[in-house]
Amino acid sequence: MDSQKTEEMILGIANIATEKARIDPTMYTRYNVKRGLRNNDGTGVLVGLTEVGEVMSYIVDDAERVPVEGKLFYQGYEVFDLVKGFYENNRYGYEEISYLLLTGDLPTKEESEKYCEMLSNLRTLPSNFTEDMILKAPSPDIMNKLARSVLALYSYDNNPDAIDINNVVRQSIELIARFPVLIAYGYMARRHYVEHQSLFLHAPVPEYNTAQNILHLIRPNGKFTELEARILDLALVLHAEHGGGNNSSFVTHAVSSTGSDTYSVIASAIGSLKGPQHGGASNKAFAMMQELQANVNDWDSDEEIKDYLVRILSKNAFDKSGLIYGVGHAVYTLSDPRTKLLRQYAQQLADETGNAKIFKLYTTVERLAPGVFNDYKGTDKIMCANVDYYAGLIYSMLGIPPELFTPLFACARISGWSAHRIEEIVSGGRIMRPAYKCVNKRRQYVNLEDRNPNI
Repeated sequence: MDSQKTEEMILGIANIATEKARIDPTMYTRYNVKRGLRNNDGTGVLVGLTEVGEVMSYIVDDAERVPVEGKLFYQGYEVFDLVKGFYENNRYGYEEISYLLLTGDLPTKEESEKYCEMLSNLRTLPSNFTEDMILKAPSPDIMNKLARSVLALYSYDNNPDAIDINNVVRQSIELIARFPVLIAYGYMARRHYVEHQSLFLHAPVPEYNTAQNILHLIRPNGKFTELEARILDLALVLHAEHGGGNNSSFVTHAVSSTGSDTYSVIASAIGSLKGPQHGGASNKAFAMMQELQANVNDWDSDEEIKDYLVRILSKNAFDKSGLIYGVGHAVYTLSDPRTKLLRQYAQQLADETGNAKIFKLYTTVERLAPGVFNDYKGTDKIMCANVDYYAGLIYSMLGIPPELFTPLFACARISGWSAHRIEEIVSGGRIMRPAYKCVNKRRQYVNLEDRNPNI
């Protein structure tokens, strides 16, 4: 069969498969299916318990859900308090957060120093790994390259399958240490072999922390400012964990419940995070705002901006999806606490880099979008900008290309995933096996020779 006939057959099968896969939407109501694992009031279906992280967006008053300013807790500590503690004392935070998520407790000064030293010692990739597993198999998508690299590390582990906690903790810490190098080298391979630019590979610096090493590894001269490193560190802190219900953490629990190995579990979580409805949303929000900048003549005109947002909602602008990326969240209502913190530092970085006008446009869209959405949809839904809205802007002001936006999210979230994996192994106890009801009708088998192609 030649390539044209192959393509035609694939198209035909795809059309048939699309039609056969379409389930009558009324059946979901008839069988009370929790689509998207959501209850009718929009809350998530309770499928597990966790101590790792908590997302708070409402209180219950007289059996009614009352929206409140969003809060995020890591192992019981509110993220605002954690960030305040780090930066008021002139410390970087990600490594302390990583330790907290894994152990449940904030480290002492001695524990923090030892944990940072251990991460530094473990950053170096196995011998020949960079050449054999990264450079010889470049990928245009860094998340794909990251997942493949994680799976490849299985082959370099002397004890890859054991799921006793000692072994899983070892594997988790090694991955936490190596993620900055994996994403940086994956990006360099893409930059060289896909974009045909010069190849440079810096070795991680032992004295640098996670944020500093990321900036060092992806920049030709390896240099960065203190402000740049601290803002990237904050972004890593705010992306490190978000409760057990977000898609990639749920995937971590689900795959861990099967008894699978650490590398397969984390690769699965990476695949989940890659999606534009999850970790890939920062790319979408940034691209949307770039197009808005190009199509709105007067950035100070609320009316022009509203008109463009209506075009987005009506599927006549940007990617024609009808979504205003970065605005709205599955849990948060009045505010996303991560957005509040990122906005503050985004403004500081914008002033430092000459991007004050663009930052003002972001705040204007953030202010206008919820009202435009409600007017267009005819709802009174409470919406706020989420963490993805300002993340892309911050990364761009740091000179980080969009290809690395979601990998940076993964570089932060590996600590949260690891904590959830440990929790599932220790406390889960049963393989996750939700129910799907088959609504297809029963049919009688027909021999191949008797099948009528016209039926």
